[in-house]
Amino acid sequence: MGQKKDLTGSEKSKIVRYLAEGCSSLKIAKLLKRDHRTIKRFIQNSQQGRKKRVEKPRRKITAHELRKVKRAAAKMPLATSLAIFQSCNITGVPKSTRCAILRDMAKVRKAERRPPLNKTHKLKRQDWAKKYLKTDFSKVLWTDEMRVSLDGPDGWARGWIGKGQRAPVPLRRQQGGGGVLVWAGIIKDELVGPFQVEDGVKLNSQSYCQFLEDTFFKQWYRKKSASFKKNMIFMQDNAPSHASKYSTAWLARKGIKEEKLMTWPPCSPDLNPIENLWSIIKCEIYKEGKRYTSLNSVWEAVVAAARNVDGEQIKTLTESMDGRLLSVLAKKGGYIGR
Repeated sequence: MGQKKDLTGSEKSKIVRYLAEGCSSLKIAKLLKRDHRTIKRFIQNSQQGRKKRVEKPRRKITAHELRKVKRAAAKMPLATSLAIFQSCNITGVPKSTRCAILRDMAKVRKAERRPPLNKTHKLKRQDWAKKYLKTDFSKVLWTDEMRVSLDGPDGWARGWIGKGQRAPVPLRRQQGGGGVLVWAGIIKDELVGPFQVEDGVKLNSQSYCQFLEDTFFKQWYRKKSASFKKNMIFMQDNAPSHASKYSTAWLARKGIKEEKLMTWPPCSPDLNPIENLWSIIKCEIYKEGKRYTSLNSVWEAVVAAARNVDGEQIKTLTESMDGRLLSVLAKKGGYIGR
């Protein structure tokens, strides 16, 4: 039992189940016929894989190319270092080198804030992780809403801006220009939706349930087999329209109740894999500082971006849940990032 290749996804899932059953790391190593040290490293860091250092030849940047990069940074505010260099047809430059070059001529916006977690939040996150350790997450439908605006993502946009330049000011529109509220779900390797909430509709308990009836239930859920419906677990966060007595009772009448409706800890977007899907879609629709002139055009961009997300990407997100649960427990309920 020497140290060999990294643990497979199937082996990682088995480790999680064995841990939930109370098995020691030594016993798990014997059951899987893997080195004990490999099992211990995975438990300590659920998403660890051995990093293989690959030496790559350093790409030299000429003075002419530096001038091209500076012009591109000025023309593409908030773009990534990769996008800037690609626009100059400069390839083979590692990220560390790109960023080192751009630091001499540009700066980066601050990252988003993390959800605030107090002691109660952390305890509830740990309880949630322990409760669902044995869950088959391929049966869970992860859902959430996302708002997209005409002028770019709200609050989390960041990218390179040339020194001496100001960040672009969003276009002033009558009544703020508005945005589109989008609902979607992911399960195993499948994307459900996206579905658009009608403009002007405020999601309260009644309108949320009616929205689910017109979209999720009529267009997707009713086409599924009885065995699929029996095993599916529905996940939603604790937004007031989701967690109200009215919505809970309405979902129960649809057969989504008790163990089929996942409980959710507070302040935990980092535990929901669909948040990563929203990031993928937003990066695509707002790349290179793209802005939109109408709600219809931004909705069409969302649909196009969603269609480009393949099943393997979605499967990677849903299969990350075992690792997320172990990370929550390892950090005693703390924030794990996304």
